Amino acid sequence: MNSMDLPMIDASPITPTLSLDPSEVQSDPRGLERRFALLERQIQRLQKLAAMGTMSAALAHEFKNLLTPIVGYAQAGRARGTVEAMNASLERIERIARRGGEVCGKIMAMSGDDDGGAPAPTELRPLVDDALDCLGRDLARDGIALVIEVAPDLRARVHAASIQHVLFNLLINARQAMLKDKGHLTITAQRVGDHMVRLSVRDSGPGIRPDHLPRLFEPFFSTKTRGEEPARRGLGLGLTVSKQLVEQSGGRLTVESTPGAGATFTLWLPAAD
Repeated sequence: MNSMDLPMIDASPITPTLSLDPSEVQSDPRGLERRFALLERQIQRLQKLAAMGTMSAALAHEFKNLLTPIVGYAQAGRARGTVEAMNASLERIERIARRGGEVCGKIMAMSGDDDGGAPAPTELRPLVDDALDCLGRDLARDGIALVIEVAPDLRARVHAASIQHVLFNLLINARQAMLKDKGHLTITAQRVGDHMVRLSVRDSGPGIRPDHLPRLFEPFFSTKTRGEEPARRGLGLGLTVSKQLVEQSGGRLTVESTPGAGATFTLWLPAAD
């Protein structure tokens, strides 16, 4: 079996620092602005990596599910003892391992930086498909019906990895909202006027309390309860970072919800054409 190539990311520590000499404020105001901008980018990257770590932790148990059939196939092949049985088991093991490698690669790619350049024309359907792949588990296995209405040629001018990161976070939140009572997840995208694209993720979960809506994008605000396991509770950074990433592509992130009737998160993105 050939080795699986995974993208490398910069894992070097980031320490935001800003030391000021009072004389610099008067002598080099533009230099000061540049240093503040650099500090802001460093803080945003730290927030993104923190949110990414929380989301990855929430997926750890899904990768445990990948290990279970691998062990089962290995035991079955060894128990039967025939070359044919062992080859069949090895083929299944290889397929599962490659699937896990693909998911890891996509998650690692999302954690990299792509905000250094300008947003580029990007097809949205592949971003949706890749974000779903990163969940590591078919939603149908959780009793969640999936509907996707995104034309394959619909494009927006965005930072691709950042928007995929946002979709990934929204999908995780939607799935967690529906794990108890099952439901429907709908992903739609349409051109709105001449200059915008609307990309929406709608779930049929319990919805969001009205008093929580105004604070939903605040740093460290979370609707998760203290009794939940840490991997599911998170740091309250996911939606904050998502909002920032959408804005870096020149768009905005909004939410609508009615208690008992689910929630809809909408990315308003610049059209590519």
